[in-house]
Amino acid sequence: MGWWQINADTLAGSRFVISPFAEAFGSLRLLHTAEAAHPGERRWLEAHLPDYRRRLARDPVTALLVRAGIGREWTADFLSPAPRDGETFEQGVARIRAACPGAARADLTVSLRGPVPARLERDDLPERAAELLTYVWTTAVRPYWPHRRRILEADVVARTAHVSRGGWATALDALRPGTRWLGENRLQVNAHEYPPRELSGAELVFVPITTQRIGWVSWEGTDRYALIYPCAGALADTDSTPVPASLGALLGTARAGVLVRLGSPLSTSQLVAVTGQGLGSVGRHLRVLLDAGLVERRRAGRSVLYSRSAAGQVLVDAVEAKNRADTHRS
Repeated sequence: MGWWQINADTLAGSRFVISPFAEAFGSLRLLHTAEAAHPGERRWLEAHLPDYRRRLARDPVTALLVRAGIGREWTADFLSPAPRDGETFEQGVARIRAACPGAARADLTVSLRGPVPARLERDDLPERAAELLTYVWTTAVRPYWPHRRRILEADVVARTAHVSRGGWATALDALRPGTRWLGENRLQVNAHEYPPRELSGAELVFVPITTQRIGWVSWEGTDRYALIYPCAGALADTDSTPVPASLGALLGTARAGVLVRLGSPLSTSQLVAVTGQGLGSVGRHLRVLLDAGLVERRRAGRSVLYSRSAAGQVLVDAVEAKNRADTHRS
């Protein structure tokens, strides 16, 4: 397994960071694998995968670069520099464009676990990678970025609360599959057999992305390290639970939207992210649903989590059953 040695000062100084560049690279990896984790990702792939594949078909060198750079166990380092706090996408991709061509080819030998194909023995690989990522950002990520950013912010709020309740050890155990606090200042970052790395005195950031089943680690020398992880699934698949029209007619569409998304416990800030409603609106809807006995709340450390009550579950189930019956009859 791969693990990092992290002293107390480095861990205490670590933080969660939102990165548009990491979101774009995660989306590139999703386009590369074309394996959706939930209906929302499937719809996104249906919208953007055909054009992405046409683009690579017109540019076989870049297509080969993607296949070489995103390996089964390792991604070429120059493709995924460690995100920096407050960095724009343009600033992040500029670091790829500025990568040394020789270093880029050396990174590919690691991700390929073998020699670089002859067609990639060229000096424009960083520029090609930067152009492809810019295309992914512009066409397939930036149109969704305001909504995705709210989701990522909600995840950071929840993770930060988790740290305050149980400390870094419990928070890191739940970060993503393959990540585990081993004790004795050791953090397992993946299941691969790589030599441990000493992080004492380095900058360490944890970066959420909305794409599921995808995560990676990256670093720059010995000064900056990042662990990129999928945000909570209940947040990522924001449109997997459409609001039934009949429930919307009964409760109002916005209030019904709050109720249907409480199949798993969510905080107020998370509800703001997944519904797109303002904090005041979400609060008013929660008060009405609580008074009606359709929602219940419980405190988890410093956070308050809301979920459907038994009565709320019966109501949602009844509406969904009616909709299925109507669909079957039609």
